[in-house]
Amino acid sequence: MKRLASRRLIAVTLIGSALALSLTGCSDEGSPFDFNTAGDGGSTQHQGLNRTAVSDDGVSRMPMGPRADFSVHRTLDDGTKVAQTTLKGSKSGVTGKVWVWAPKQYFDPEYANSGFPVLIALPGSYGFNSNYWANPSNTFLDTVARMSEEGTSLPFVVVMPVLNPAKRYYDGSDIPGRPRMGTWMTEDVPDFVRANFRTFNSRDGWAFMGSSSGGFVALKSVLKHPERFKAAISSGPDIVPDSPMWKGHPAEKRANDPRALAGALIKKPGAPDVYLAFQVGSTETLQPRVNKFIREYGKGPVKTHLEVVPNGIHSPATYVKGMEASSLSWISARLKAPVPHP
Repeated sequence: MKRLASRRLIAVTLIGSALALSLTGCSDEGSPFDFNTAGDGGSTQHQGLNRTAVSDDGVSRMPMGPRADFSVHRTLDDGTKVAQTTLKGSKSGVTGKVWVWAPKQYFDPEYANSGFPVLIALPGSYGFNSNYWANPSNTFLDTVARMSEEGTSLPFVVVMPVLNPAKRYYDGSDIPGRPRMGTWMTEDVPDFVRANFRTFNSRDGWAFMGSSSGGFVALKSVLKHPERFKAAISSGPDIVPDSPMWKGHPAEKRANDPRALAGALIKKPGAPDVYLAFQVGSTETLQPRVNKFIREYGKGPVKTHLEVVPNGIHSPATYVKGMEASSLSWISARLKAPVPHP
């Protein structure tokens, strides 16, 4: 990761400064935004739409569309944008909002032919009709931006979908007779990202992050689909599926239980390794449940890490501190980094 904090950062900083200067004295919230032309003078030559799907390096995937219509949600201090769109999931049938942030490195010409790692970030509570990681009320994106410049985190493209299609808990799962939120989260959202951003072909470039109910979905999604996703940061998570809509569907409920999924993965010959970074505040009552999960299932291909935040509570601010202390660096070391091309 230190290789990202090199002389190439000078070029990135200049690009970021230009972006910031363009905003001086005005707000462009709600304005159209295109991640494939921003920072490139309106040209698409560096961003890859309408090119072949696989880059020359054989591991990066270029965005082939269909192109989403983004509008600016907010601007970070470094000039980068959080933009939002509405995604109509072709596989799940679910329609919901998605917010995306790309780091300054994404617009650096030296990385124009490289994929970037993706972090799907999920909120707690209902996660509808917003995703609090996209908002200025917490410092999550600022922390990722700063740590990626320091070389202690990968420069993730952060994707922040709604967690539920209404104010009800769906456990990020395909509960029979309900909106197919498992398919939305693990198929439609990644397909949308691949269509619009430079990514990696393999699971080495894909991870989840979530808190509380979103921490459960992050944990469950990686354990259920280890062939697609490699790592997760699961903060203050529910450990078991607890939606009341599971009533009458015990088999399906068990099929989405992280304990059952982890147990099956441990027993599976040749199972791929998954990396689960847990976070809890030191005052949280759920810490024993997290410790028990790690003790019973943190073995074999299930690699675990625990960050206990001193004086921490069940809150996004606590979990950002944990990510800054160790969790973001821990998963970054296990995922693929973008590679500069001459």
